[in-house]
Amino acid sequence: QVQLVESGGGLVQAGGSLRLSCTASGRTFSTNAMGWFRQAPGKEREFVAAINWSGSTSYYADSLKGRFTISRDNAKNTVFLQMNSLKPEDMAVYYCAARTTALVLTSDRNYAYWGQGTQVTVSS
Repeated sequence: QVQLVESGGGLVQAGGSLRLSCTASGRTFSTNAMGWFRQAPGKEREFVAAINWSGSTSYYADSLKGRFTISRDNAKNTVFLQMNSLKPEDMAVYYCAARTTALVLTSDRNYAYWGQGTQVTVSS
């Protein structure tokens, strides 16, 4: 059974940082694109970042460039999301997702595997 488990969420003050982790079990995703999405209360789920299988190429939502960094450690079957200079509008449930192929895409419709999500709360 494939599982993606996120961790690292929590409460942080505006301007602070958090590092989210997503560890996969049940199969390896070392050849698959992976991504992070988020969903705030009352809003649709939105793309945050995605990374190719080797970690050499990454994509970000335009509004998050320069503050968020996605990376991966294939030996540990883990993807990370470093979030800096957090703002109250970054508050959401953050989801890790994996594709079944190596092609990096930014729509959540293209991701087959999903974690349960981790809550990020930013206080002003």
